[in-house]
Amino acid sequence: MALDAVRRKARVTLLDRDAEGLARVGAEVLALGGDAQSFVVDLADRAALQSVCGQVEALRGGVDILVNNAGIVSGKPLLEGSDEAIERTFQVNTLAHFWTVRAFLPGMLARGKGHIVTVASVAGLAGTSRLSDYCASKFAAVGFDESLRVELKRQGSPVRTTVVCPYFIDTGMFDGASTRFPWLLPILQPDDVVRRIMQAVEGNRSRLIMPRFILVLPVARVLPTFLFDAVLRVLGVNRSMDHFRGRQRDQTEKGLLPPMNTDKRYKK
Repeated sequence: MALDAVRRKARVTLLDRDAEGLARVGAEVLALGGDAQSFVVDLADRAALQSVCGQVEALRGGVDILVNNAGIVSGKPLLEGSDEAIERTFQVNTLAHFWTVRAFLPGMLARGKGHIVTVASVAGLAGTSRLSDYCASKFAAVGFDESLRVELKRQGSPVRTTVVCPYFIDTGMFDGASTRFPWLLPILQPDDVVRRIMQAVEGNRSRLIMPRFILVLPVARVLPTFLFDAVLRVLGVNRSMDHFRGRQRDQTEKGLLPPMNTDKRYKK
């Protein structure tokens, strides 16, 4: 997304805990002749994040388009995840949105323009097994965007919002996750997702759901619960995480995630 924004003549400011990843993307931006400035910060640390956002405002002259894209997933049954991992899921996937928006929205309002992009998930529209904390955090992100959107409209503000709800994206974050019907629920490709998000922002679309088949979910919710659950079961959604691997080993080694649960009670 940063590279695509640069191709559209934007200056980009990158926030992440992964210093190596930031350096790599920054180099790619420079190779395109773009302007990038990176800040290493743990988005789960509210005080540190607020401090960095203040630096961004001072050094970069504010933010016109804010993309809240950071996310983590454990992919474990509820009783196998640690308390700390559950809290961190909400700190990164949900609460960080509050802190960045509270930091940058005043400047947008003062300038009379701006756009806030909330990258949520299809998991914010329907719950599934092994994703209780992730789904809850993404449901919260969807609700956050909706409330913010109507609040801004009521204030007569020109600042716009877009919530993005994609199915699994082939970035490595959900390695091992599967789909029963690829022609209905395909694993999405990053380049296509980026293209559609950028088009949604340029077109001031308030909501982007990918793939389009997911649009049946709001309609299916009018069904009795047992029928709604049956729809998800037939689609294979509740088994989609059965062979999940993710990038946990790499991220644990980098200190981006807590160590994997080795409690013998949960070993099979």
